[in-house]
Amino acid sequence: MTTKKIWISAAALSFVLLLLTLASPALAAQGKNGQSPDSDRYMQLFQYVFSFVQNNYVDPVDSRTLYEGALQGMLDSIGDPYTTYIDSESLLGTSLKDTTTGAFGGVGLSITKPTLSTPDAPAWVEVASPIEDTPGWKAGVQPGDLILAIDGTPTPDIDMQEVLDRLRGPVGTDVSVLLRRGKALEFTVTLTRALIEVPTVKFTMMDDGIAYLRIIEFTPLTAERVQDALDAFKKEPCKGLIIDLRNNPGGLITSVVDVANKFIGEGIIVSTKSRIAYENREFRARAFKKTFDGTFPIVVLLNRGSASAAEILAGALKDYHLAYVVGETSYGKGSVQQVIDLLNNDAMKITMARYYTPSDANIDKLGIPPDREILFPELTVEEEESLSDLLRTTTIADFVAGKETLSAEQVDAFAGELYKTWPVELRVLKKLVTQEFYRTHISPMYDLEYDVQLAEAVRILEQEDVPALLKSTRTVRELQDEAKARQAEDVAVEPEADLAL
Repeated sequence: MTTKKIWISAAALSFVLLLLTLASPALAAQGKNGQSPDSDRYMQLFQYVFSFVQNNYVDPVDSRTLYEGALQGMLDSIGDPYTTYIDSESLLGTSLKDTTTGAFGGVGLSITKPTLSTPDAPAWVEVASPIEDTPGWKAGVQPGDLILAIDGTPTPDIDMQEVLDRLRGPVGTDVSVLLRRGKALEFTVTLTRALIEVPTVKFTMMDDGIAYLRIIEFTPLTAERVQDALDAFKKEPCKGLIIDLRNNPGGLITSVVDVANKFIGEGIIVSTKSRIAYENREFRARAFKKTFDGTFPIVVLLNRGSASAAEILAGALKDYHLAYVVGETSYGKGSVQQVIDLLNNDAMKITMARYYTPSDANIDKLGIPPDREILFPELTVEEEESLSDLLRTTTIADFVAGKETLSAEQVDAFAGELYKTWPVELRVLKKLVTQEFYRTHISPMYDLEYDVQLAEAVRILEQEDVPALLKSTRTVRELQDEAKARQAEDVAVEPEADLAL
């Protein structure tokens, strides 16, 4: 950071704190919770630096520039990726409004990015989850993929604001992203920006009476849409329900509480804890809101793209032994944020509390482990290299171009031909072919041939005694306690180092 930037940031921080103190005595009083004895002295120092810069800096400095820079720097210094400054005129501010309205222009990827970039740990952009039926999702971008560059610009060299600015833009325009998947697989994908209308729920009745409910995100309409699904399932014979929360990035806590209450008749659904008294809350189920009669078993699907509110629902159903969890450990976002309005219609999003499952477990950075882990087979290094070579060609795109329909037989035959040149697991090759086809066609709601996690959930409901399985499952807190006990045992039995005589 240059000397000029250091002076400006310090001065601006003083300006911000002074404004907040004058504008809201109540907030200042609340800030005394756990406040350092040195706080007043630092406030005075900030004010002194601000006045000195205003009076002595070689050029006039715009107060808003100082304000925005200082506030962003102050919140970033906490090191919490969910605590950030939101400028009303910035893309991040626009994104917040778009989330409320449910529509925005972009590629449909939920992403995260470290605030600090070093040569040993570059601040790549990581995909938390793609939004279903968006350009990113149709292109096959997966949770955990790293975005190395956007239109040729390396992502460690730019901050999150610039990342958003480059990914979003006018509908119909293209953006090129360089992705890394695994250790060796790197490829470029061109995404055409679209109007992203965030869906919330999809559902259907699968073969053999398996009800499939996919919750994509928790919005104000999610509970109502879930009830639509449950009502539809009641009209047909049903032997089991799959609630698919994979790649669900979360949403509103009030929304997930309403959804959980449809399955849970009494008790705590989720609680929040904070050093601030009014943030300590319990969200309890109300008996009259329960609409699921429990006549058939439930399997919940999780993956590492399941976060926040999705983890609240999964944790509640697991703790009450109401659902058998299949897939992989979830993302692990156990904190609660609030958006606080500031000056000039801008705002800050700040972590105010952590949430806990009914068994009193916080899953932040830990996630929720499944009752049965089902992972997608990993590619070998040789397969990754072959796949990289294939994705650098237009072979698959040329094959599906102009086709109005694509049969399973055509896919099988073409995948076999691809295998001769690019020896990659046939299941993966077939998925790539169908994925390319569905870029320009309506995609099916599920793919049992490729989706090993969903296929296992169906198999469990058809062939196993789920109520018996649920009797042996452990709550989230019990799993965490067991993990801690194992760690303690590992430390206890670690052999002492030999002493040199």
